[in-house]
Amino acid sequence: MFRSFFPNPRLFFTAALCWVALVMVAWYTVGPQLQSGLSLGPWLGIAPSEADPAPFFSPDKVWLYQYVLFSGYLFCVPWYWIGGNRRWYWWSVVGSVTIIEVVYFNVQISAWLNDWYGSFYNLIQSALTTPGTVTLDQFLGEIWTVAYVLIPNITVLVLNAFFIAHFLFRWRRAMSFFYLSHWQHLRHIEGASQRVQEDTQRFANIVEGLAVSLVASVMTLIVFLPLLWELSSNITELPFFGAVNGSLVWVALVSSAFGTVLLAAVGWKLPGLEFENQKVEAAFRKELVYGEDSGERAEPVTLRQLFINMQTNYFRLYRHYLYFNIARYAYLQGSNFVPLIAMGPSIVAGALTLGLFQQVSNAFGQVEDSFKFLASSWTTIISLISVFKRLRAFENNIPPDAIAANDYDDPIFLQSLAEVPTSDDLPRQPAQF
Repeated sequence: MFRSFFPNPRLFFTAALCWVALVMVAWYTVGPQLQSGLSLGPWLGIAPSEADPAPFFSPDKVWLYQYVLFSGYLFCVPWYWIGGNRRWYWWSVVGSVTIIEVVYFNVQISAWLNDWYGSFYNLIQSALTTPGTVTLDQFLGEIWTVAYVLIPNITVLVLNAFFIAHFLFRWRRAMSFFYLSHWQHLRHIEGASQRVQEDTQRFANIVEGLAVSLVASVMTLIVFLPLLWELSSNITELPFFGAVNGSLVWVALVSSAFGTVLLAAVGWKLPGLEFENQKVEAAFRKELVYGEDSGERAEPVTLRQLFINMQTNYFRLYRHYLYFNIARYAYLQGSNFVPLIAMGPSIVAGALTLGLFQQVSNAFGQVEDSFKFLASSWTTIISLISVFKRLRAFENNIPPDAIAANDYDDPIFLQSLAEVPTSDDLPRQPAQF
C-alpha cells in the first residue's frame, strides 16, 4: 500500500517526524541567528503601521514562511537517492511536502483572519453604538484588506485540490500495478479484481484525506493554542468552576476528549461490520460477472442466497449505525453550545466586546475541532480500517521478498505474465483473513 509509491516507507515517515522535531528545535534555538543572515524579510516584508498593525507579510512572518518552505524542500533532497523508488519521487516525496506546505499556510491565514475578525467586528460595534465615528472608506478598506489575502489563498487552494487529485491517481496507479505484477499469485483470491480496481482508489483517497486533516489539526493546535490561552484571560470565570487559567483551552480539551471516547465506545463494532459488508458485496458481484460469460452461473437460487447474505449484513450494519449516529449527532450539535456556556458569565458581565467575542469563538472552534479530530473523522476511519484489512489480507499472499513493479510501463509488470506459469483451471480460493 505504501512501498509501491513512497521510498522505503518506514524509514521515510520516521525520518519525516524526526526532521520536523529537528527543524522546530532549530527554530527556537538558532532561529534568530539564522534570521539575521538569511531572512528576506527586510526586503519583502511590510512594516507594521497604525492602519495595519499586524500585516500578513511582516518581516518576521516572511522569515517564518521562508524557513518553513526551505526546511520542507530541503528534506526532499536526499530521497532522490535513498529508498529505491525514484519512479514516483516527484509525486510521493516532493508532492507530499507541497501539500503539507499549502496546509500550513492555510492555517496561518486562518490565524491572521482571527485577528482581522476581532478588529473588524469592533469597528462594526463602534459604528452601531456611536454613529458617525466610522467612515465608509474605513469600512470598505477593511474589506479590501481581507480580499487581498483571500483571493490568492482561494487560488492556491483550488490549484492544490487539482494537484491532490493527480497525486491520488498516481498513488492508485502505483498500487494497482504493484498488485498486478503479482497477479498470478492473487487472481484466485476472493474479490481480487475489486481490490485492485476499487480498494486501491478508496485507500489512497481516505489516507490522503485523513493525513491532510491530521496535519492541519496539529498545525492548527500549534498556532491557535497559545492564542486561545491568551484570549482566555478575558474570560472572567467558568460556570460552576470560577476563574481558571487558560480556561477555554481546558474546556476545549475536555469537550473533545469526551466526544472521542464516546464515539470510540459506541462505534467499536463498525469496522468489522464494514469489512464483512465488503466481502458479501464482492461475492454477489463476482457471481453476476461470471453470469455474463456463462449461462450456468448466476442461477436464481444462488443469487437469492447471495443477496440475502448481503441484506442480512446491511440490516445489521444499519442497526449499529442507528445508535452510533444518535451519539454522534447529539455530541456534534451539543458541542456547538459549549463555548457559549463557557463564556456565559463574561458575556452577561459585559467583559467582552463584539470583536473579542468573535475572536474567542473562532479560536475556540479551531482548537476544539483539532482536538476532536478522531471524533469528527470516526466514520471515515471505520471505512479506512475496512479497506486496510482487505488490502492487508491481499498482500499476505505476495511473497515478502518478491520484486514488484509500480507502474504500467515497468518491465517487471510487462514480463510478469510470461514468467509465471498459470492455469485457468486453478480453483479460486478465499484470502486468509
